[in-house]
Amino acid sequence: MYDEIFITDMLFFGKHGVYQPEKDKGGRFSVDLHLFMDLTQASQSDQLTDTLDYEKVYRHVQQIMEGPSKNLLEALADDIARSMFAFDHRIMEIVVTVRKLDPPFPGAFGSLGSTIRRARS
Repeated sequence: MYDEIFITDMLFFGKHGVYQPEKDKGGRFSVDLHLFMDLTQASQSDQLTDTLDYEKVYRHVQQIMEGPSKNLLEALADDIARSMFAFDHRIMEIVVTVRKLDPPFPGAFGSLGSTIRRARS
């Protein structure tokens, strides 16, 4: 069983979506990131080097969300998960949720999105 670090409700502007107006105009997205790893050393040492730097994690996700356009939220979430495994070898499991806050169709809902779960193989 692993410990958890999380950053939720990260807000970004991106040009992701299947429809051309989404790619042209862009929209708001929210990302939740849950990273599972052993935090025993960090809890005992109280040193940043023994855990993840939250700001660096945020900036890493920001590069993906504000980067090249993707059609699907599922693809964005998977890109984030795979890149986080490469970012730090101590991350053993990841849960990523990407929400589209301004979907291109009418309806009564707050957001829509996709959640993926990945484990290091």
